[in-house]
Amino acid sequence: MTTSRWSGTKDLTPAQRREGLRERTGLNETDLAALEPARGLSVEAADVLVENVIGVLGVPVGMATNFTVDGEDVFVPMATEEPSVVAAASNAARWARETGGFRTSSTGPVMMAQVQVVGVPDPLAAKSRLLERREELIGAANEVDPVLAGLGGGCLDIVPRIVDTARGTHVVVHLVVDVRDAMGANAVNSMAERTSDLIGEIAGGTARLRILTNLADRRLVRARAVFTPDSLGGPEVVTQMLEGAAFADADPYRAATHNKGIMNGITAVVLATGNDTRAVEAGCHAFASAQGTYTSLSRYEQDADGSLQVTLEVPMPVGLVGGATRSHPVAQANVKIIGPDSADRLARVIAAVGLAQNVAAVRALATEGIQRGHMTLHARTVAVAAGASAEEVSQVAAALVASGVIRSDRAEEILAQLRSGRA
Repeated sequence: MTTSRWSGTKDLTPAQRREGLRERTGLNETDLAALEPARGLSVEAADVLVENVIGVLGVPVGMATNFTVDGEDVFVPMATEEPSVVAAASNAARWARETGGFRTSSTGPVMMAQVQVVGVPDPLAAKSRLLERREELIGAANEVDPVLAGLGGGCLDIVPRIVDTARGTHVVVHLVVDVRDAMGANAVNSMAERTSDLIGEIAGGTARLRILTNLADRRLVRARAVFTPDSLGGPEVVTQMLEGAAFADADPYRAATHNKGIMNGITAVVLATGNDTRAVEAGCHAFASAQGTYTSLSRYEQDADGSLQVTLEVPMPVGLVGGATRSHPVAQANVKIIGPDSADRLARVIAAVGLAQNVAAVRALATEGIQRGHMTLHARTVAVAAGASAEEVSQVAAALVASGVIRSDRAEEILAQLRSGRA
């Protein structure tokens, strides 16, 4: 049985981490080969993915450990350039292991497309006419993708809305679609385009925009974890974290940074698996404003035992088929590491990582401050920027941390001293 509890990973080389990962997951060398830059995404392969390719950009892929999601241990690849993100998520996952890890639930893989109809003289009657022909519209949408319908997905419903705009009253029809293991943009966009003329005819106006909405509020994922006072550093830390979370609930200025921390975790896994980071980020931030003001995506409470109960609810439109998830070799390797049996399972793991990232950040802010751990890890990046070789990075970073000044000019001084001492 796989266990994600793995201490001492920071002291290993990348090759040793990959070997340990193979031993713990049962994956073979071929499964993980693309994680080597020379065997990952080539310029030739990239030229097929997007237009006008001139090269590829490497992003570090770290491995978050210690995660238990719905009783199953999992290693989680995270693609990010920001120091401390992977370590923070792994630490919070370790704290959550004491109480069983992360529990999740979801509403299923349901996406929506919108068809905008303008020039409708009788919007209320148009809404009724559309609903009267609901089954006809659902059938027309499902003719677009019979394979999806055969897999148990397809258009489930149509929802007409009346939207007042600066250009008059528009009738907007939502196509509600179960997209199964796809992210779903192509499927719902095709359905919207194919049915738009019929929708416009029934409504008595002209169909204009036909496109999915990234506010995927019918594709929600929820994650929850319990953290004991002892795991966090004591009852006073729980109190401080509750106060910090209340600040984020009440103040949009704080909520923006609070949610950015959640997205540090979410986006890193979305990117690592070849999914659409912009779609997920847009949906999450729109969802944070759903009640009319921008607020925290996570919620913090203290239970009767004094433990911290943290919950997160976010839209999560991610897939396992189509797009870069199937065509990017590194994304394929990262999906194999997680081993999800469905897009829904992948979404649940991603939500757990977002929650873990948030808890680690709020704890740091409520206690020693965010910079202590972040700058310690950032010291290695500063050392590299100053020109330190692979053999010199650890020494320069340690000296930077000891000096308490983590800047490029100080790194250059330390590096010069180190090299002069060897001359």
